[in-house]
Amino acid sequence: MRYFVTGSTGFIGKRLVRKLLAVPGNTVHVLVRPGSAATLANAQAFWGADAARVTPVYGDLLRPLLGVSEAARTTLAGEVDHFFHLAALYDLRAAATPQAQANVDGTRHALDLAAALGAGCFHHMSSVAAAGLYDGTFREDMFEEAEQLWHPYFSTKHDAEKIVRACDALPWRIYRPGLVVGDSRSGETDKADGPYYFFKPIQRIRALLPPWLPAIGIEGGRVNIVPVDYVVDALVHIAHLPGLARQCFHLTDPATRRVGEVLDIFARAAHAPPLRLHVNAAIAGLLPGWLRSSIGALQPVRRLHQALMDDLGLPEGILQLLNWPTRFDNRAAAAALAGSGIACPPLETYAAPVWDYWERHLDPALHLERSLRARVAGKVVLVTGGSSGIGLATAQRLAEAGAITLICGRDEAKLAAARAAAQARGVDLHAYRADLADSADCARLVQALLDEHGHVDILVNNAGRSIRRALEDSYERLHDFERMMQLNYFGALRVSMGLLPAMVARHAGHIINISSIGVLTNAPRFSGYVASKAALEAWSYCAAAELADEGVAFTTINMPLVRTPMIAPTEAYRDAPALTPEAAAELVVRAIVEAPARIATEVGMIGMGVQLAAPRLAQTIMNSAYRLSAASAGGDGAPASPELRAMQQLLHGVHL
Repeated sequence: MRYFVTGSTGFIGKRLVRKLLAVPGNTVHVLVRPGSAATLANAQAFWGADAARVTPVYGDLLRPLLGVSEAARTTLAGEVDHFFHLAALYDLRAAATPQAQANVDGTRHALDLAAALGAGCFHHMSSVAAAGLYDGTFREDMFEEAEQLWHPYFSTKHDAEKIVRACDALPWRIYRPGLVVGDSRSGETDKADGPYYFFKPIQRIRALLPPWLPAIGIEGGRVNIVPVDYVVDALVHIAHLPGLARQCFHLTDPATRRVGEVLDIFARAAHAPPLRLHVNAAIAGLLPGWLRSSIGALQPVRRLHQALMDDLGLPEGILQLLNWPTRFDNRAAAAALAGSGIACPPLETYAAPVWDYWERHLDPALHLERSLRARVAGKVVLVTGGSSGIGLATAQRLAEAGAITLICGRDEAKLAAARAAAQARGVDLHAYRADLADSADCARLVQALLDEHGHVDILVNNAGRSIRRALEDSYERLHDFERMMQLNYFGALRVSMGLLPAMVARHAGHIINISSIGVLTNAPRFSGYVASKAALEAWSYCAAAELADEGVAFTTINMPLVRTPMIAPTEAYRDAPALTPEAAAELVVRAIVEAPARIATEVGMIGMGVQLAAPRLAQTIMNSAYRLSAASAGGDGAPASPELRAMQQLLHGVHL
């Protein structure tokens, strides 16, 4: 057989070509844009076929007759048995005009070329989106009944089908797959959209809650998910059956599921808490339309909505699809596949490989280093307390990513050593000696930074001091509390306030405050340290509320115990679970790349939840840890007892 395929290097198209080439003697002509040699080479490696069996045809989806030259058309005339049109723009974030050009005009151009070549049959890959948000069961013989085609992808796929259906020049068949995910065996996929948009929120829930605690999910409407290998197998089988011209086939899962059920299946595949406490996403529909429109038009509501979508990484319009009401009848496809052994597998059987492949290959966190470079290259970044520990590890990462990295500290010798360590790694740091606990010295530092660099794009307030001492040993040591406030709160405040005017003027800036897990858990022995960090957190959240529309972001990192020189004198911490400075720097990198309001560990967030829900219980837990450490540690000169080490493992990363 001889084939012509558009979209041959796409997610489905690449696998379709491989399937066609699996039959000896088949040859495939693939549409390739000029200048896409690298893309074609990668696809050919994926196909693993003799180059003589795959012939590139150069053209462009957006040009008449796909931009295929007259000479190429003459060569191909009468040489195409099946013309598969898969090229399309599938991106819920794409604007309406590009989608119309690719999906509607591109289909018209492909159909014209197929007719010019005298192709035996035109196979058009449509989508269940062509039905819109039809309320009820949409059959394969239905088309005009589509309704609520409000999204550009829905309307353009519907309009493309209309063009094919009006064609009398050659036989055609239309295929409407459900939401296509990765291979049912390997989970392999080239893209992460559709259901994948919700994988990051599921991952966040897994990080915050234990897997045995049921979490709140959504009920939602209907959603139809199919693995790519089923779509390709069904497409190839139906395409070669005789007597099915001018028909449409739903390549869907006959077991339609609600959104909440689908998310729960993926949550279990991710070893996350089950999302079984469902809230009906259609509850907003109980409000009158005029009221919903009025509320949605309010600027604070629009901004809140956009902030939520950006934070979760969801495209505009995805929330409306949570109430998708359509079921898809696939009797024609089922009849065509009868006896072939081709059937859509249940989602439960392949959710795990789909999740695993995404987490291993497509999770945005895997590309953190590349994202960091894109975020900080050429930017001015100040890391206070950058001469050792978390600060130095962070500064080295930033410098290696191309940032103009500034560090400050009190000790000239430590600053010189830090700079030498960075230079040994092939990067440089700009070191400034300053005592941030001293108001005048802090003002001098800020002025020097502005004079030499004009502004600071990102500030990491890392400098701090901590004292581990019980209240009963601190009654006569109020100066310790004052010293911690001077550095941890007022020092960070002075630097932030000194650099903020330039950030606001430029409508760009990011302030990252290194706080403590102790603020979330109210750790005993650290009342002075926790109070100073809590003050900085409170200021940050107030400042963030004021400057949210000025382009200045604030992030608080509730850092767990980190093995730095600051904790070295405490013998009880010798065996306690603690992050390395490099691991702590990863949290700072994540803060820079993602700019969330808060970053905290699972234990920290659970601790905050217990504090809010049952403060007396939280006090009892921390008091028990405090008394245990007091009774068993024997002072800082003795190692922790087995009981204390067990408690430290339970309260992972909490200062005890």
